[in-house]
Amino acid sequence: MVNQQATDQATGDKAAKPKAADHEAADRKAADQSSRKWQVLTRGPESVARTIADAVVIKSGDIFLLTDPDGRVPRGQEHGLGLYYHDCRFLRSYDLRLAGTAPVGLGSTAVAGNKAVFQLTNPDLRLAGGYALRRDVIGIKWVRELSDQTLVLAEHLTFQNWSEDAVSVPVEFRFDAEFQDVFEVRGLIDQHPGTLHPPEWHGETLQFAYDGRDGIRRTLSVSVPGELAATGDHSCAGTIRLDPRGHRTLALRFEVKESPEHGAPVDPAAVQVMPTRSAPSAPPESRATVHSDSVLFNALLDRSFTDLDLLRTEEDGCTFFAAGVPWFAALFGRDSLISALQVLPYQSRIAAETLRLLARHQGTKIDDYRAEQPGKILHELRVGELARTGDIPHNPYYGSIDSTPLFLIVLARYVAWTGDLSLFSDLHDNVERALTWIAKYGDTDGDGFVDYPSTDRSAESKDGGIINQGWKDSGNAIIDEQGHIATPPIALVEVQGYVYAAKLGMADLFERAGDKTGANTLRKEASELRTRFNRAFWLPDLGFYAMALEAGDKPLRVISSNPGHALWTGIADGDKAESTAKHLMADDMFSGFGIRTLSCEAAGYTPIGYHLGTVWPHDTGFCAAGLHRYGFGDFARKVLEGIVAAASDFEHERLPELFTGFSRKEYGTPIRYPVACHPQAWAAGSVPFLLYHLLGLEPDAFSRHLRVVRPLLPEYVDTIELRGLRVGNCSADLRFERTKDRDVAVRPLSVKGGLEVTVELDPKGKD
Repeated sequence: MVNQQATDQATGDKAAKPKAADHEAADRKAADQSSRKWQVLTRGPESVARTIADAVVIKSGDIFLLTDPDGRVPRGQEHGLGLYYHDCRFLRSYDLRLAGTAPVGLGSTAVAGNKAVFQLTNPDLRLAGGYALRRDVIGIKWVRELSDQTLVLAEHLTFQNWSEDAVSVPVEFRFDAEFQDVFEVRGLIDQHPGTLHPPEWHGETLQFAYDGRDGIRRTLSVSVPGELAATGDHSCAGTIRLDPRGHRTLALRFEVKESPEHGAPVDPAAVQVMPTRSAPSAPPESRATVHSDSVLFNALLDRSFTDLDLLRTEEDGCTFFAAGVPWFAALFGRDSLISALQVLPYQSRIAAETLRLLARHQGTKIDDYRAEQPGKILHELRVGELARTGDIPHNPYYGSIDSTPLFLIVLARYVAWTGDLSLFSDLHDNVERALTWIAKYGDTDGDGFVDYPSTDRSAESKDGGIINQGWKDSGNAIIDEQGHIATPPIALVEVQGYVYAAKLGMADLFERAGDKTGANTLRKEASELRTRFNRAFWLPDLGFYAMALEAGDKPLRVISSNPGHALWTGIADGDKAESTAKHLMADDMFSGFGIRTLSCEAAGYTPIGYHLGTVWPHDTGFCAAGLHRYGFGDFARKVLEGIVAAASDFEHERLPELFTGFSRKEYGTPIRYPVACHPQAWAAGSVPFLLYHLLGLEPDAFSRHLRVVRPLLPEYVDTIELRGLRVGNCSADLRFERTKDRDVAVRPLSVKGGLEVTVELDPKGKD
């Protein structure tokens, strides 16, 4: 009996040890996940060492390439350049050498979006036998084109001899691929969990391969011409012989592949089933066109729409605007909704598809790791390796305080422009869940304002531990008047405006759908919110609204751009609008190119701080729209002129995600932000958005009515023609023309479907 007891005890010990080990392993995994999440979500600007401000970008669907202006992707340093697909950088470096020396870049262009052309020449070279080849004898025209259909980067390099002598030049190409997840490229996380295989030459093709822990084999195949021979694991070389005035072309081909059947995941149970993301299967819908008598303004608008077309991406049959290249080429709640909103009067279908797609991913449960709650609209959805394995929470991640009310705002504005109440009917349950989220989960401290709480690891964060969930989402973005990090819970000023506008917009749709009780309830809630808002956020001694309320409903007494969004929503009392407007346009806020995120007189200001003094075109656009709404049209026009002036100084008139807050008076040109995305969706949409607000377009598709309220034109534009503008089933071509007394006359050129167009010149703003 004793021996049996001893045997049982020993057996029990053996069984207990694995269980304890399992718990320890689970605890370590949870700690690792928490640490990785913290690294990613408390980030400020990207931490790559090298600027991408002058990068040449081409994109086709979900594959895109960033290079230096001379076409190369440098080796031996941290940067964000390379060839990307599905949140993975396939090509890490790509170098071209002539007799061991880099060629000289003369110029480049990528106007077409998916195609780039670079013009290079040779530096002074010392060739075989001591022959000296002087600079500028050989021209190299480097043409590259991306295809989302084949996932191929096709390149043609034409070498042109501009001399009367035959020339032979050694040429070497070197390639490298590491298959880094975009979060690793950004320097936010240091993890490469899969297996990187040594590169292999197969005849004229060099293959790089990586087996991810998510069960996906990712490969990059580089096909080189027969004139080149392998000279190492990563390189090939040959001699280009050129007759006098002769030329020769080399063709290279880079093919990207993902092959799920070849992967060998370490933990198959951990791999998430991710949606299918691809290039849009259908061309963009036809859109209203804008033409002015200003060549510059026309070019800027053309670039805006071209960039937005480049960022069109499809997931599960729905098209949306990916947020930006290279860091945010993904579905975002806030960004994708705002960019769809910005172009609603010009093209409405993408707003409907974005809403449907986000509704499919609406939160259904409590998941603290992903910040998911029932009814909440996602912040960011990634499809790369780290997201698929759950090593980061972006599958999807829900940490956004404003995506949910913005979802409702865009739905309301979509219906106002289209009269398509069926979309509201289809998404009615999603609307109810979103409103429930606002009421049940959005207000964590019960003060009547939507806020976001603290996290459970605040002491471990270098910057105080706040994960900011508004659009200014870097860890140090929300500060008090001393420049200290705000204490959560934090109720942002603009979010209260979003909730106000969302409830009013939904009230209109509820009433049209026959639910007058629901409509009246929402209007009552919006009215009460407005009263509380103007009492709690207004700072009488400053004549401005607080950036936010921190813990204990303490207002952050900081002059910032955030209240400009509140003006756009209409939540601000009319008697407070003038002082707010003057603050936004004062020299400490308006740089001459745009409105700074933070006053240059604030304690935490820095002109190169990601959200602490830089200028974001979309932010500036919302502020200007708010200025126009309250009757400060001259201010709004001044803002548009500043943004246009800034865009004229960027390559191809392309507005980046943001630029620095240095004054136009001091420098005369916008100073670039080193790692800003370009193209970036809500930056591209900012001028179309600002324009239709400046023109005063306010639709009511149900009554077949378009109001044109206090129309204005930019100072350097005398005429604008807007053609193909749709309001429900009606359409109109309108001409806006400056008169001799500097007013703006509106003349319908063509009106179809019984649309009524009325012009209102009442100078008073909305209260």
